[in-house]
Amino acid sequence: MSHEGDLYDDRHIAFLERLWGEGYLSPGGVDEIRRTLSGIDLAGKTVLDIGCGAGGITVELARTFGAAHVIGIDVEEPGCATARRRVAKAGLDGRVEIRKVEPGPLPLPDASVDVVFSKDSIVHIHDKDFLAREVFRVLKPGGWFAASDWLISHDGEPSPEMKTYLAAEDLDFGMASPRRYREALAAAGFTDIVLDNRNPFFRVEMRKDLARLEGPERAEFDAMLSPAEIDRQIRTWKTMIVVLDTGEHCPHLFRAHKPG
Repeated sequence: MSHEGDLYDDRHIAFLERLWGEGYLSPGGVDEIRRTLSGIDLAGKTVLDIGCGAGGITVELARTFGAAHVIGIDVEEPGCATARRRVAKAGLDGRVEIRKVEPGPLPLPDASVDVVFSKDSIVHIHDKDFLAREVFRVLKPGGWFAASDWLISHDGEPSPEMKTYLAAEDLDFGMASPRRYREALAAAGFTDIVLDNRNPFFRVEMRKDLARLEGPERAEFDAMLSPAEIDRQIRTWKTMIVVLDTGEHCPHLFRAHKPG
């Protein structure tokens, strides 16, 4: 989580994959994908994966969930390079493409995809209204936006504890509240908006992570990064658990429908 240089360079990608599974840069694995997509069938569909990271989810959207074509986009080349290797290894070059993009408008035509998916990456996009409008634009009528993101429970000034956590992360998070997300999605034209608070899940998972970082695996994590870096990660996890326990940090899943 907290580190210097690229947000997700090769070393930190490997570290997060060790914690959360090959190809995953946030917790929950395929079960969280399944929960996020609840009620949405990807079979034969074209899917955009915003913030594809190391490509584990992008591959699963095709391999496990049956999408005909998946476009994974990310702003960082180390993640994209890892994702391209993962796609090739899975033999999915014909169905999955990875594009390194610049921040800004989504590089896709209007009404060109059936589903827009994202897992724990749009927290880096500060303008939620712009994000919602762009997702609405690229979706075909009848399409779905299905995503998870790291949210703050309220609008306005974060608590001192949340400020401490955000400073520890040092990842340029643009956290928004559930109310703010709902407003942005509705203003863009989405209907059937559903939000699901995953704070209880994260409270359990982050404690498991912390126990691993401080436990018998510590030496292996030190070798992947450095003892000083793992010390920083441990401090970050501890500050995160504080704001998870208060409920101020409240990761959510959400789904929203573009009327047909």
